[in-house]
Amino acid sequence: MTSTTDRSGVTSWTTSIRDDTGPIVLTGVRASWEPLVKQTVVAVLVVGAAIASVLTPWLEVTDAPLMWTAVGLVLVGLLGGGLMARWPAVTRVELLLPALDFLAVGLLRYGTGEARSVFLAIVVLPVIWMATNPGRRHVVYPLLGTAATLLLPYVLDPVAPQPSELVRLVVALLVYAAAAAVTNELARRADLQLSAVQRKRRVAEGEIDRAALVQRSLLPTTTAGLPDELRAVGVCLPARTVGGDFYDWFPTGEGAAFTLGDVMGKGVGSGMIAAAVRSLIRSTVDETDPAVAVRRAASGLATGGSDLTSGQFTTCFHIRIDRDGHARWVDAGHGLTVLRRADGSVHPLRAGHLPIGVGTTWTADTTSLDPGDVVVAVSDGVLDLFGGDLDALDRFETWVASRSHAQEIVDGIAELAAAGDHPDDVTVLCVAYRP
Repeated sequence: MTSTTDRSGVTSWTTSIRDDTGPIVLTGVRASWEPLVKQTVVAVLVVGAAIASVLTPWLEVTDAPLMWTAVGLVLVGLLGGGLMARWPAVTRVELLLPALDFLAVGLLRYGTGEARSVFLAIVVLPVIWMATNPGRRHVVYPLLGTAATLLLPYVLDPVAPQPSELVRLVVALLVYAAAAAVTNELARRADLQLSAVQRKRRVAEGEIDRAALVQRSLLPTTTAGLPDELRAVGVCLPARTVGGDFYDWFPTGEGAAFTLGDVMGKGVGSGMIAAAVRSLIRSTVDETDPAVAVRRAASGLATGGSDLTSGQFTTCFHIRIDRDGHARWVDAGHGLTVLRRADGSVHPLRAGHLPIGVGTTWTADTTSLDPGDVVVAVSDGVLDLFGGDLDALDRFETWVASRSHAQEIVDGIAELAAAGDHPDDVTVLCVAYRP
């Protein structure tokens, strides 16, 4: 949760909650504005009651000075609510406002028909106002306030009430007390539920943060061990805390292997699948055929028929480059890898194979790299940075053609992603052959 205060002194809060469907952002005004809002409702009703009593012949005005005194009291309360909105520390005495309203409703009742006043029902507003606060004492406070409202006419005009009137007052007092008790209990239960949800949210956020930390730790951070002829650089920018994209590299007997994968979807589930695919491909370090790595990953994910992997698929590009520039690669439904030649020409490295989780067979293709060539593999989130339409890939290839260095390509895509929100994970892997 974060809070900000503008130049007028208004403080607002913003809470962001993440789940598997995305971030849920809740924004609103701090509780310091609530007294003003509540008091405004009471003031509108009391002022409206007074005006209606003056203008309407069938509404009786029995004591005009006390009726307008009631109006003055709610307006004073309105001023107090404004002070609380301006200076949140004043909200510590918030309950003075409904206490003032009890007195105002009592005066309004006496000034507009005494016991026959049609405006007694307004007293339910300060009753609920007080009762929504935590603690059983906030059931007693509305009870005392309602009693004061009902008995005020007999204080102003000491006349013994009729037995029937006394019974009516007792019944009314019990009804409002019951309303206060029910409101207080509902507020208490809502507070308990909110506390439970907040605890679960904190636990979930902690687990997501740990998952994100684990995922980041799986990305390569150094090129140590790679042949001097190969220079690799990459970046992964998840749309959420945990993403479904990954890139990886590791040395092999004759050179090095490089992988970029994109799991369908986003969130923790996709991140777990991405970690599994990465590990399964790494387990083929001694294999020379990159297609074996993809087949092993597909076989490993299919084992057991887990609900996590059921219906999921992963597009993947995996290439193994020897020191002499000989490269073998396999494209599992990815289609977003290009070879930028040293002369600036761009050629796609694309095959017709299906993604992992959908296809069953994959074969490797062969390419020879010349000095200065750069292999550029990206996830589909990168295309969103270039318009996300049918021509986005062409614009991306033209953009790559204008950049000769791997680091320049990666930095450029990272800058495009940082310039605005990206709804999908953005990942890029560049491998330069510089013997």
